[in-house]
Amino acid sequence: MTTINYISNLVIPLFLLFVVIYGFSKKVRVYDSFVSGAKDAFSVVLKIFPYLLAIFIAIKTFQASGAFDFFKAALAPLFNYLNIPVEVISISIIKPLSGGASTAVFTDIVKTTGPDSLATRISAVIMGSAETTFYVIAVYLGAVGIKKTKYLVPVCLISDIIGIILAITVVKLIF
Repeated sequence: MTTINYISNLVIPLFLLFVVIYGFSKKVRVYDSFVSGAKDAFSVVLKIFPYLLAIFIAIKTFQASGAFDFFKAALAPLFNYLNIPVEVISISIIKPLSGGASTAVFTDIVKTTGPDSLATRISAVIMGSAETTFYVIAVYLGAVGIKKTKYLVPVCLISDIIGIILAITVVKLIF
């Protein structure tokens, strides 16, 4: 384990050293390229900020309005009938909205149900098999200025639902 920690601490510095050496060998002015990229970052941040702000406000409104609790209560009978831990409802609803919030929910599930519980295992697989759809749409589409999404949101939500259903199914079949 000590060796793995040592190697993991060296990965980023070695990668940066590799980039500098590679750039030097290709006659690229690495520092000037870095500064140029840093200058462009400010314009990208300014371009996507309204979209990020909108998604964060939408998430907080969704939670504060009681819609989150309403969906949890509406799905609880179905999850109980299918013998799926009710804690999984929270991660299933919040994962498409926010990565940070879903990490917090996942941490709470691990603390309350234990690291080897069915709820934790299903939630862990959901964390890896569903996307933070609305955050990704806000950032990536905002960065390039796409405003007409047509089928994008429904298709992304359907893929999240399929990922969540498959995560639950696979974990229930294995454990």
